[in-house]
Amino acid sequence: MTNKDFESIYNEYKNQGEGEAKTQIDQPADSSQEQIVAVRKNDDGDIIAFKTESGRELDYMTALDEAKEGKLAHVDVFHKYGRDIIRSEADGVKENNLSNLDTF
Repeated sequence: MTNKDFESIYNEYKNQGEGEAKTQIDQPADSSQEQIVAVRKNDDGDIIAFKTESGRELDYMTALDEAKEGKLAHVDVFHKYGRDIIRSEADGVKENNLSNLDTF
């Protein structure tokens, strides 16, 4: 296989995943889950707070607890750098990444 074959196979795989991810994102979240629609960042660009579709403003720790409890849609919690971190679901859609959301 040439490098071009590797790249075309990967691109096909990636495009398939992006289409499926957009379909899943377009589906409404579980009615018990709220969607994050905006974030607040500090001067270093770190996300320090979240705003939900209902207008609630959550500090990082509250959002972390709610994400762990499954109350927030389309986010994951993972452990890195010795602490838990909230991140967007790895769905291949850049537009819904937390760092790309509007700020408040």
